[in-house]
Amino acid sequence: MKKSKRVKKSNSWKIKQHRDPYFKNSKIQGYRSRASFKLIELNKKFKFLKNNSYILDLGSAPGSWSQVASKIANKGKILSIDIKRMEPVNNVCFVKSDIFNPSTKAKIESFFQRKIDVIISDMAANTTGSKSLDSIRTNQLCSEILNCYVELLKQDGVLISKLFMGEDFIEVKKLANSLFKNVNFFKPDSSRNESKETYLHCNTLKTL
Repeated sequence: MKKSKRVKKSNSWKIKQHRDPYFKNSKIQGYRSRASFKLIELNKKFKFLKNNSYILDLGSAPGSWSQVASKIANKGKILSIDIKRMEPVNNVCFVKSDIFNPSTKAKIESFFQRKIDVIISDMAANTTGSKSLDSIRTNQLCSEILNCYVELLKQDGVLISKLFMGEDFIEVKKLANSLFKNVNFFKPDSSRNESKETYLHCNTLKTL
């Protein structure tokens, strides 16, 4: 009985995927997942990716956001990092590493040799089956990115990170406001309606 339920759930997910216009378009346009359109929408809204941008993509696998970034920042530098393997993307350097390992930050600084224009992250915690716990863990990742990586940004730099609406959302917002002059939240149309995900957009560091 349990196996039958799992099969039904899997089939339902497959049907849902193939009815999804963003899933279809990701295949047509050669993107690795529908998540590419989230970054496209975010950039259309906030216009933070330039052709000469220095971009750091944290938790980059499978590479959907790196693909979008590489098409725009064709005269810049892009470094993507993930603990999982990622297939090569044109004009993108990939490092397989834990983003919170101290040695990783040294690799980032060595690669760019200057402050970064944009940090992007579509990273979410591994699912546990509990939406509340998954939300908390993903928002903790967002907080850790803010705490660990803002020092690598230029004064007028931009940080984009996924987070979920939940009980600790306000804490992440407070942290972001303590670090940046401008903090916004945006849910792209390509984000599924039933999802509680939104995206944090921060720009221009405060003088601490």
